[in-house]
Amino acid sequence: MNYNGLLINLPTGIKWFIGAFVLVLSIGFYTGLLFVSQTSSTSSNGLVENYMGNEDDVEAEVMKFKKGDREMLTIIHTHILSMSFIFFLLGILVWITKLPHKLKMFLTIEPLLSVVLTFGGIYLMWSGLLWMKYVVILSGFFMTLTFSVSAILVLYQLFLKPSTVIK
Repeated sequence: MNYNGLLINLPTGIKWFIGAFVLVLSIGFYTGLLFVSQTSSTSSNGLVENYMGNEDDVEAEVMKFKKGDREMLTIIHTHILSMSFIFFLLGILVWITKLPHKLKMFLTIEPLLSVVLTFGGIYLMWSGLLWMKYVVILSGFFMTLTFSVSAILVLYQLFLKPSTVIK
């Protein structure tokens, strides 16, 4: 069965349901990014400081301590599970849009790789491989980019009329 373009042919009620889901999912995703910016994790040094602490910096405005084993495992475990579920659901929606196959492959596989690189990288950085901070930042950027592009494309195609979709 060919699912390419199925999204635009769904009944109106299902389209509104999917649209509401993608909007709420996006609010949750971007709220998480706001949290990251609040923890100073948007810079490479802030990222390291957030997980490794800053006890050696006597002039730090906010004192941070190195996260413990249980806390790190909880962070990594919950984020990998929840993010994989987020990208799985969004990926299903991407696969039923009218888009080129290679673009669908990229938009659905890349964020799952980025989840592993981002949160695995955070764990490895916490374990002492400080250069992983660059992998975490780059993979986090690509994860956010693919989420944004996927959500926009799904929302855009939800409300097109079947005859307006480009082949």
